[in-house]
Amino acid sequence: MAPEHSKVDVLIVGAGPAGLMAATWMAQCGINTRIIDKRGTKIFSGQADGLQCRTLEIFDSFGFADRVWKESNHMLEICLWNPDEDGRIRRSDRIPDTIPGISRFQQVVLHQGRIERFFLDFLKENSDIRVERGVLPETFKFDEFLAEDHEAYPIEVTLQHLSEEELNPDQSQMTKGAAKSDGLFRSNMAADDTDELLDRASKNGRAGTRETLKAKYMIGCDGAHSWTRRQLGYQLEGEQTDFIWWDIRIISGDSANLSKFRGVLDIIPITDFPDIRMRCAIHSANSGSVMVIPRENKLVRLYIQMTTTEKGGGKPLKVDRSNITPQMILECAQKTIAPYKLTYNYCDWWTAYQIGQRICPSFSANERIFLAGDAVHTHSPKAGQGMNVSMQDTYNLGWKIASVLKGTAHRSILKTYQSERHRIAQDLIDFDHKFSRLFSGRPAKDVMDEAGISMSEFKSAFEKGNLFASGVAVDYGASILVAKEGNPQDGANGTNIGISASSVHGKPEVAKNIKMGMRFPSFQVLNQADARPWQFQERLKSDGRWRLILFAGNISNPPQMTRITNLCANLSPIIKRYTPAAQPIDSRIEILTLHSAPRASTELFSFPELLRPLSDEGWDYWKIFVDDESYHEGHGRAYEGYGADAERGCLVVVRPDGYVGWEGEIEDIEDIGRYFEGFMVVQR
Repeated sequence: MAPEHSKVDVLIVGAGPAGLMAATWMAQCGINTRIIDKRGTKIFSGQADGLQCRTLEIFDSFGFADRVWKESNHMLEICLWNPDEDGRIRRSDRIPDTIPGISRFQQVVLHQGRIERFFLDFLKENSDIRVERGVLPETFKFDEFLAEDHEAYPIEVTLQHLSEEELNPDQSQMTKGAAKSDGLFRSNMAADDTDELLDRASKNGRAGTRETLKAKYMIGCDGAHSWTRRQLGYQLEGEQTDFIWWDIRIISGDSANLSKFRGVLDIIPITDFPDIRMRCAIHSANSGSVMVIPRENKLVRLYIQMTTTEKGGGKPLKVDRSNITPQMILECAQKTIAPYKLTYNYCDWWTAYQIGQRICPSFSANERIFLAGDAVHTHSPKAGQGMNVSMQDTYNLGWKIASVLKGTAHRSILKTYQSERHRIAQDLIDFDHKFSRLFSGRPAKDVMDEAGISMSEFKSAFEKGNLFASGVAVDYGASILVAKEGNPQDGANGTNIGISASSVHGKPEVAKNIKMGMRFPSFQVLNQADARPWQFQERLKSDGRWRLILFAGNISNPPQMTRITNLCANLSPIIKRYTPAAQPIDSRIEILTLHSAPRASTELFSFPELLRPLSDEGWDYWKIFVDDESYHEGHGRAYEGYGADAERGCLVVVRPDGYVGWEGEIEDIEDIGRYFEGFMVVQR
């Protein structure tokens, strides 16, 4: 049994993807953390599945993208199906699912249960953090007067430990051949059951299993019905449409071993639809729309629109959990894809939800209690963004909290969570609002049909949305962490909320394709010591360290090598200023070097020691790279890709989350010093 009173640095409420991403950061940075979830188990069926390019880059920075890449289905092409002049659906176009060249990964799909498993395995292998299931927050207190006291525990939460029968949600009893469990208890059509669970626990006499927990920081990742958000008195603002979407997944093929599929809706279909293994957007003339998502292990997910449902006499049928069945959903799909046939003999999971685009104006309280994921923004799953944006919320937040707790950075950096992620959430909602209406609308019969949706407009929106949906277009605004022109804004109403600007502005012209506020892009480079090719982005591990990328230029030119030598002499005291005396020189700020001279005529030990530091284990051979040709994988042409001068080079500062904070000339040492002074804590 847990102790009656305890303390923790970070309490995470909710063990979905957003909560697990936050816990992963805390594990990497060695932060005393607890993560609780009211459910008795992780997701085993249904829920989110799309993973965008940037999410895979993030997974790779933690070391488990290869597991996702191997198990997932890769999304390479989108087929658009629209009605012809006779009203029959036909394939009207094909477009790439992921824009070629924007990332070393493409969009993939893999069900949420496997993603959670990868996170849980990481936590087990790298920390003592474990998800505490069947634990529910019951009461909440927050002392605002202690918010700025670094040593204080201003948050107090009473935790209720639930019994086995209390923590399992009720499920619909389906007929033979249908799902054993539905997804309605987790959909936005279901009411929040937190109060009900607490009431049941109290009546069962389990009040003695309460625990009082004090925390320095708290992150609410507890979904659209967020208990944490309610305690703060915050509300989601926006609209909920009348469109009802049904979500089912099917196994394509003649047979399947159902026992090996977890966390999916399984039916064994009989279909003659030719693009069942392609991502498809299908618009029928009069029977709604369907999106087809091919899944891993022969799975296919269908998003099926139902704008109205009638029952006898043309009266609307009230849509609630009691009258939704998989057969009803499938019949809608059959009408949309007619004359093609689709049926099944077995269904394992399904759900229904309403499209709603809503956002919370505030993402935190006093930069001590934070909200992330569905707790602060909701939207339709059509764009495949929900799980991705939720995880990227806490990916943005986790290292910042860890840096403050470890004494690396000032608390001022925590304000940038609101300024950076609120605008991203609003951009997502704006995109989703337009995309959902284009997808849900009836196709225009001709150019005079103003009430219908132009299919050329839909295609254009799909193509433009691909860049946004990839996640690589995220562009954070000016702040103490992003040294670009502009005034810091919170993204909610365009007003300044007290976020300091950087005391220095970077010089974007030194590397035209590296954008401050955006993630550091990737090109192939070679290790100077052993000629092994790497994607440069692979060296940016999510371990809490800042990176200073030195584009050393053509160091075979003596004056250029002199510039590098002078740089290192002036840079060393700055790095030491923010590094504890007992720790390695690269423990807080790591320097990675990329030069453009021929590798074969360059020696590693020609570089200053700061660029290849010595430790008790010997020299570090994995910090100096060259833009040269690989024996087996060709030339990466990294300098060209980055838009940097191959002779003179430049400097780029990359944040712990892989986003660019500053860039400038090799001589801009004072600017680098002023940049770090804006938020880093002096260590010696």
